[in-house]
Amino acid sequence: MRCQNDEVSRFQPAGIGRGAANQRRESIRGDLISWFDLADHTDRAYLAWMEELRLGLNAALFLGLFDYECHYAIYGSGAGYAKHSDVLNGARQRVLSTVLYLNEGWQEGDGGQLRLFDPTGDGVIATIQPEFGTMVIFLSEVFPHQVLTANRQRRSIAGWFRGRE
Repeated sequence: MRCQNDEVSRFQPAGIGRGAANQRRESIRGDLISWFDLADHTDRAYLAWMEELRLGLNAALFLGLFDYECHYAIYGSGAGYAKHSDVLNGARQRVLSTVLYLNEGWQEGDGGQLRLFDPTGDGVIATIQPEFGTMVIFLSEVFPHQVLTANRQRRSIAGWFRGRE
């Protein structure tokens, strides 16, 4: 499994913001991440699967999706991610956000749910259990979301289908 935190050098604390503005703020975001490695056959296989999905979404919905980026994310016990949008600094490149859960035997009391809010950010429209094999896809710019505090290690692949600027 490529999403284990036993490779300390591969997983790094996630930050918020881009470039020089990127900073670690555990009170907002507590996960460790590892970006996909094209040299790894497992990562390449997942990216090929997502490429097929990208082509299918473009054919069916005319979204103009250009590419896909993703990373593994591990939330330790006590970690979460405050309500946020996946659109960075006003850039509109991220069109669809995806999350694939890698947690076997997840129970409701384990926490770590993904909570999606309506476009105003006020009303909750869904709370999704991070159960193994479940994939969630939503409009990056439209739906604010948060990861509720995990009570045990929570693993996933977070990704974004992107359009051209």
